[in-house]
Amino acid sequence: MNTATASHTATPAVHLPTLAEIEAAADVVYRDFPATPQYRWALLSERLGTDCWVKHENHTPVGAFKIRGGLTYFAQMAAQGALPRAVVSATRGNHGQSIGWAARAHGVACTIVVPRGNSVEKNAAMRALGVELIEHGDDFTASAEFARQLAAERGAQMVPSFHADLLRGVATYWWEFLRAVPQLDVVYVPIGLGSGAVSAIAARNALGHRARIVGVVSAHATTYADSLAAGEVVEAAVTTRLADGMAVRRADAGALQALAEGLDHVVQVTDDEVAQAVHAIYVDTHNVAEGAGAAAFAAAWQERDALRGLNVGVALTGGNVDAPLMVEMLQKE
Repeated sequence: MNTATASHTATPAVHLPTLAEIEAAADVVYRDFPATPQYRWALLSERLGTDCWVKHENHTPVGAFKIRGGLTYFAQMAAQGALPRAVVSATRGNHGQSIGWAARAHGVACTIVVPRGNSVEKNAAMRALGVELIEHGDDFTASAEFARQLAAERGAQMVPSFHADLLRGVATYWWEFLRAVPQLDVVYVPIGLGSGAVSAIAARNALGHRARIVGVVSAHATTYADSLAAGEVVEAAVTTRLADGMAVRRADAGALQALAEGLDHVVQVTDDEVAQAVHAIYVDTHNVAEGAGAAAFAAAWQERDALRGLNVGVALTGGNVDAPLMVEMLQKE
């Protein structure tokens, strides 16, 4: 059981991007890559017992949805003539690749802080983008605190993992998905720090779509489940081995507010369920999903009896998983 402590700080409002803002963000994103596909996979649908559509954010140039936010964050700074000489951010990997990609494109020096023991292959991918990588802390929250300190010391700009300018870009993948499959009844989205799930809510609201949005958290990183239940930010220990993209100890207050207003409910998935979902996705689609990338299907599988006759959408949010860990998860039946 997680040991939790509550935070009583005021909750700031977060601006959800409008339809016009999402459409403008899509123009920015498409300068670097086209819309990602979404497919109704026959075997996956057969396994789930109903139509199952997968949005393939593992098909972006960095193998995850986060790149969309980095592109719009830097494009906004460039449009305002406010590009810094250097940026600092913290990540478990995919956000860092996003910021590294966009920083390189704009000629901005980029330093990324990751926890000790972070994914070897994600670290290598960030370095390949020209990122200065620093390992500090035992989890993402500790890394983010150090990154803010480092940015202040260096006079660099700290790029957060949850911000309105990131949301506009991330919302483009949900805008694509909901427009492409208007018949979706319910969609599942993993929650790390919250940009993916909040962007799903924003796109759904902007389009006037009817889909219910179900948030998915790791059962071994429950800050968002605990915080939504408590109505305030609640820290929770992180023990997940497989879902590093969801390994957040402290929920973002702004994300929490948007999620409380826009989610239908939240499902917790264990590492064993995530591993089984990784295996199922590979067998049925031959796509590689990282732990957090398979969490949406793990949650749908958990709720499969209630999904009969519905059109279900799951976000495959990323495929950046170290090879030895992928081998381990593929051994799960």
